[in-house]
This record gives sequence, structure tokens and C-alpha cells, in this order.
Amino acid sequence: MTENLSERVSQLEKSVKRAAEAIAVLRRERDALQAKVAVMETERGELQALKQERREVLSQVDSILKELDKLDL
Repeated sequence: MTENLSERVSQLEKSVKRAAEAIAVLRRERDALQAKVAVMETERGELQALKQERREVLSQVDSILKELDKLDL
């Protein structure tokens, strides 16, 4: 009985160790993914700013073209 109990405790200790290792791996993966998300959010903000700038430039070019049409060159 004592042998069975000590074997069971040993198995449980091994299981706990494996679980702790798995948790550590998952935490590292989570941290890496969070870092990627942060980079992507920054890039998304930059992309939105560039899109807005593009819309503004297109609007300015359109206005210039309309003014040129009025001059009838």
C-alpha cells in the first residue's frame, strides 16, 4: 500500500512538473503573440494615417485638375 501511494505521489509530481513546463511554454507563446499584436496595431495605425493622407492628396489633385479645366488650357 505504501509503495502504491509513493508511486502515485511520484506520478502526480511528474504530472505537475509537465503541467508547469507546458504552462511556461504557453506563457512564452502568449508573450510572443502579444508582441506581434502590438507591432501590428502600430502598423495598422500607420496604414490608416497613410490612407488618410492618400485621400487628402487625391482630393487636392482633383481640385487642381478641376481648376486646370476651368483655365481651358
